[in-house]
Amino acid sequence: MPNREHVDPDWKGLEKPVFAGGELTGYSASGTGDSLLLPLPLLQEYVDPAIRYEEESKSVILSTDSSLLYMQEDSTSASLNNEPLQLRLAPEEKDGVTYLPADTLEDLYGFDIEEDTGTGAVLLMTAGETVPLGKVKGKEGGRTKALRTEASVHAPIVADMQPGAIVKIWKSDTDGWLYVQVSSGYTGYVKTDDIIPDGTKTVVQQPAVPTRAERSWKGKAVNMYWEAVYERKPDPSKFAELPGVNVASPTWFRIVDVEGNVRSQADSAYVEWAHGQGMEVWGLLSNSFEADLTTEALSTYDRRMNTIVQMLKYADLYNLDGINIDFENVYTKDGPNVTQFMRELKPMAQSRNLIVSIDVTPKSNSEMWSKFLDRRALGAVSDFLIVMAYDEHWAASPVAGSVASLPWVNSSISRIIEEDDVPAEKLILGVPLYTRIWTETTEKGETKVSSKAVSMNAVKEILAEKKLTPVFDKAAGQNYVEYKEEDVLRKIWIEDKVSLAARVELAQSFGLGGIAAWNRSFGNTEAWEALQAIIK
Repeated sequence: MPNREHVDPDWKGLEKPVFAGGELTGYSASGTGDSLLLPLPLLQEYVDPAIRYEEESKSVILSTDSSLLYMQEDSTSASLNNEPLQLRLAPEEKDGVTYLPADTLEDLYGFDIEEDTGTGAVLLMTAGETVPLGKVKGKEGGRTKALRTEASVHAPIVADMQPGAIVKIWKSDTDGWLYVQVSSGYTGYVKTDDIIPDGTKTVVQQPAVPTRAERSWKGKAVNMYWEAVYERKPDPSKFAELPGVNVASPTWFRIVDVEGNVRSQADSAYVEWAHGQGMEVWGLLSNSFEADLTTEALSTYDRRMNTIVQMLKYADLYNLDGINIDFENVYTKDGPNVTQFMRELKPMAQSRNLIVSIDVTPKSNSEMWSKFLDRRALGAVSDFLIVMAYDEHWAASPVAGSVASLPWVNSSISRIIEEDDVPAEKLILGVPLYTRIWTETTEKGETKVSSKAVSMNAVKEILAEKKLTPVFDKAAGQNYVEYKEEDVLRKIWIEDKVSLAARVELAQSFGLGGIAAWNRSFGNTEAWEALQAIIK
């Protein structure tokens, strides 16, 4: 015999239980109607895990591709893309939990809320979510259909559903039963034969507006160089030809204090020259490679926004086409703040049609060099990730070796694509135009190693002067030479047209977004002729 016992659901008595996907979330909302507030932990779990709360200022920061929303508890004064925004309802804190106004978040994220005034249940569906609908069989006023706790006629009844009532079908036919939810929030099992399919409910997801990177660079490869700017301004009139180059990134900007202020060495004449050559200019912003300064400068929204606003003003003043972020020597604990900086920069820059890129290292266990970088998250909030695939053997390496052997570069790229799910077209391969002359000496049977970085032309001069003939090092994928000088052994893994052509070929084999060369002053005509193959 079918069970006729009626039971209340576990959540009966909760003030405003929230459901998602037909399941009780364990969170409760606050308020009702136009005054509905949703708890921050719910939103972080079901809508956007990147929503950020900063305890000291009691502030909440929410970002999408095109919007950056900043709110503070107990204040209706907010900002959207750093412009003042008046909220109808202020965020508030209750029992240690921050609650945010549902109407504001619906506009930002496009989710859907249904609220039942009888039970207080709140039903959440996120943008793009679809659920089949059904209608309870029977004539109006006819026999009700039982909604049960389990897929069995022997299970207790949670609710009696009136004929014609609409239900959401969250789990399809299982041995003649459906798992459904009614508008009051009640969930349970009903016989498949008692439900008539009645279409679907879809929460419309607004199509993303194409970024300028997608509009300008789709199907095209970036062929970029960095311009290392120190005390003197580079003079483009003295540059050699740069065939095929379409982006220049001068190291003009750096964060100089804990408040996030930016020092500029930008040069309008350089930008004008580059634009005249058909190049875009992506101004580089560094953290001055100072770890403690970075900790402070990225620690709060106000400080990060101070940096961002200054960079956007410089971009406007100097007619820049993009911003390249180069944060290095960063504590692992500050990695989330680097990611947050990019989340806040991206919508602000996108609204001004600026390309946003960030330089990342290959993956390693190095604390200050690699571990702070969340490449998966950075790939999602940047137009391009530029992989600095060099310094495999760094200046103080205890062992002589290539700056960037081909197998190491290949592994560096494939790991980011495979382990971090960064689309290949978002990755730009950073290549070295320098090499290191390694010096090996032997003292008391122990080999000591030192090195000096030199340009491509410097190596050519050494080869000519000493009448040396390089041999191809298959393991490294590049030419190699060694020679004795003053009772010491010199070793050079050479960057030339052979190694650079191989790097271009590797980038193309992965379908990468392009090439970036460090740096222009180390290169020569041979380099630019080899690298321009990336755009063909």
